[in-house]
Amino acid sequence: MGLVTALTLVIAVVAGLGVLNTVALQTRERAHDLGVFKALGMTPRQTIVMVVSTVAGTGLAAGLIAVPAGIALHRYVLPIMGDAVHTSLPPAVLDVYHARELTLLALSGVLIAVAGALAPASWAARTRPGTSLRAE
Repeated sequence: MGLVTALTLVIAVVAGLGVLNTVALQTRERAHDLGVFKALGMTPRQTIVMVVSTVAGTGLAAGLIAVPAGIALHRYVLPIMGDAVHTSLPPAVLDVYHARELTLLALSGVLIAVAGALAPASWAARTRPGTSLRAE
């Protein structure tokens, strides 16, 4: 495993933990609402889908914003680094991303969001309606 791969995995894990923390807090704040939904007949599977879907859109938006921003930063910083050491960079150094890779990178935001939201979603699905309704 290369250094870049290891750093990428660490960044993905940290992002997933950030999502986990945010969704856990959001789910605890909405415990009463979830209790009402469950009392009205919401199934555990529907609860999981509801909690996960609240972050999936944000993850997609983050991926769609972060990928072009990362490419712009890459194209801005590399020539400056080359100029600093008096080296001209060939275009192949700047054009390293292909459409398939960019699509996977953009969708990785959704993957990280869903992975981070699964634990709080399963907690919300397991909580009894009575316990949730007394949560306020």
